[in-house]
Amino acid sequence: MQTYLVGGAVRDKLLGLGVKDRDWVVVGATPEDMIQRGFKQVGADFPVFLHPDTGEEYALARTERKQGRGYHGFSVYSAPDVSLEDDLRRRDLTINAMAETENGDLVDPFNGHADLEQKKLRHVSEAFAEDPLRILRTARFAARLQPLGFSICRETMALMRQMVTSGELGDLVPERVWQEVQRALHEQAPSVFFDVLRELGALQVLIPELTDEQPFRQGLSALQCIHRKQGSTAQHYAALLSGVPEPDAVARAKAMKSPNDCRELTHLACLFMAQLNGASPETGLTPELAMELLDTADFWRRPDRFGVLLGTLACTLQSEPAHLVQQLELAAHRAQSVTPHPFLQKGIQGKALGEAIRKERVARITEALHLPE
Repeated sequence: MQTYLVGGAVRDKLLGLGVKDRDWVVVGATPEDMIQRGFKQVGADFPVFLHPDTGEEYALARTERKQGRGYHGFSVYSAPDVSLEDDLRRRDLTINAMAETENGDLVDPFNGHADLEQKKLRHVSEAFAEDPLRILRTARFAARLQPLGFSICRETMALMRQMVTSGELGDLVPERVWQEVQRALHEQAPSVFFDVLRELGALQVLIPELTDEQPFRQGLSALQCIHRKQGSTAQHYAALLSGVPEPDAVARAKAMKSPNDCRELTHLACLFMAQLNGASPETGLTPELAMELLDTADFWRRPDRFGVLLGTLACTLQSEPAHLVQQLELAAHRAQSVTPHPFLQKGIQGKALGEAIRKERVARITEALHLPE
């Protein structure tokens, strides 16, 4: 029984990056061997165990064979006769197919260290083509490592194009696609992920709304802005789809099984962009439009989400309409200061109370925007 540190921990250690998670492969053992040593089995599809002290994952060496289409079309074989090299061969990229012995010696059967030095992302073997999810993973690694000078090698790009042409990307379940997209949104250079997918023709399958030049460039520009501001996942995603018409953007967010906060912010950001871009240059933000937008955003009950929306719009709106965001923020601040208490003291109740509050809010917005009533 031999234990090896594998994958990302070895790669990041060689790159001089901080190692966050450590994964281990165990060769020459059975599930019973692991359980006897106090490990807790957690893997359903193949034997994965948690270390009794560190909680780190230890997987028995395994091989995979393609039997059907999509992410689940694999049969897994795990037994004591599976070698470390067999296990590493099934991995995606050579820089992820290295291992380290317990003595700290590097095991590198597929020349991953050389590719690290040459800053190349290269597939381990032709078995790469058996899993369409690897297209997204490779694009995500490009987004992570491009600032360090890495690029995808020509042979791997050609193989991924063939995979896209084969149509298997359409077999990926939305949850798996979203998981990779969500991670990519927070990589070092998230726009690289979408650039790679577009070059491969994969974007046409996964997010066809971004195929055309205008929404694609608008989305990447806004995404880079939000990323610099360290925005949330919902802000990143809404920025990405900010050049897409609101109904199409919301439909895509739903189809990708994105979380509710991503869908809601995408809906509001695209809706507000259309409204603010359509505002008259002469009149700017009118009190009526300001109230309409505040109502649409449910500002009165969800002021925190409204703040997130304004931060997103600051990145998605271009040139002249951008100053309207500041006006809208000021209008919201003034309108929020209106409370029911003064009106209740005057005996105003029911429907009349709501009308009085709204009238006062419009008055304060008008004053804030320096407009004549």
